[in-house]
Amino acid sequence: MDYRKGALFLIAGFAVIPFMDGAAKQLSELGYAPVLVAWARFSLAALVLSPMLLRPANIRQLWAPGASLQILRAMFLAAATVLYFSAIETMPIADALAVYFVYPFLMTAMAPLILKESVGIKRFTAVIIGFAGSLLIIRPGFDEVPTGIYYVLIASVCFALFNLLTRKLKGQSDPWFTVFYQSLVGTVVLAVFVPSSWSTPTTDAWLLLGILIAAAIIGHWLVVRAFDYAPASFLAPFGYFEMISAVAIGYFWFDDFPDEFTWAGIAVIASAGIYISRRERAKGII
Repeated sequence: MDYRKGALFLIAGFAVIPFMDGAAKQLSELGYAPVLVAWARFSLAALVLSPMLLRPANIRQLWAPGASLQILRAMFLAAATVLYFSAIETMPIADALAVYFVYPFLMTAMAPLILKESVGIKRFTAVIIGFAGSLLIIRPGFDEVPTGIYYVLIASVCFALFNLLTRKLKGQSDPWFTVFYQSLVGTVVLAVFVPSSWSTPTTDAWLLLGILIAAAIIGHWLVVRAFDYAPASFLAPFGYFEMISAVAIGYFWFDDFPDEFTWAGIAVIASAGIYISRRERAKGII
C-alpha cells in the first residue's frame, strides 16, 4: 500500500472538516440553535447518501443483527455533535477541538469495560498526561471556566463511546452505509427538537449550510479514502493535523488565536495521543 498517499488523503480530509465547524459557529452567531444546525447536518447528509438504500442488501442491514448497536452508536454521535456545536457557540474552535481531543484517552480508559481490552500502566500514564494537557487549556481556578468547556467535555465522552462502538462493529457493515445509517438515526433522534428551535434559513444561512454539508461529506470521504492506502496504526498521528486547520479557520474566520497555555496543552495532548497510537500499533489494536 502507498502509505504516503494515505497520509495525504487524511491530511486533506482534516484540512476540510474544520470548515464544518466554522460554518456551524457562524450559524450560531446568526441565531440558529446548535441542535437545529446539527439536525440539518445529519438530515442533509442522509439525503445526499440516500441512494445507498437502492441496494437491497443495504435495506436488509437496517434491521439486521447489529442494528441496535448501530442505533446506539449513532445516538452517541448525535449527542456529541449537538454538544460540540453548543460549545463552539461560545468559545474558539481551536480551544474546543483541543479539549475534544481528550476522547482518545477516554477510549483507552473505557476500553477494558466495553471491549475487554487490557490496558497497561504505560497507556494509563499517557491517559493521565493527556488529561493534564486538557487542564492547561481549561485552567480551572485561574479564570471562570466557560460553559462551553462542560459541553465539549461531555461531547468527548459521547464521541469516545461512539468510537468504541465503531470498533465493535468493525467488519459488520459497509463503511459508507454506516455513515448513512448514523446520518439517518441522527436525523430521526434530533427531529423531536426541531419544532421548538426552528428558524427559517436565510440566503446566508443556506450558503453556510452548503459549506457545512460539503465539508462534512468531502472531508469524511477523504478520510475514508485514506484508509484504502494505509492502516489506522500509521494514520492515527496524522489526525492531529486537524488542530492546525482548526487554528487557521478560527484565526482567519473569527479572529481567534490560541494563547500560550492552549498551545502547551495542545502539544501535551498530541504527544500523549501519538504515544498511545504507537502503543496500540505495536499491540495490533489499530
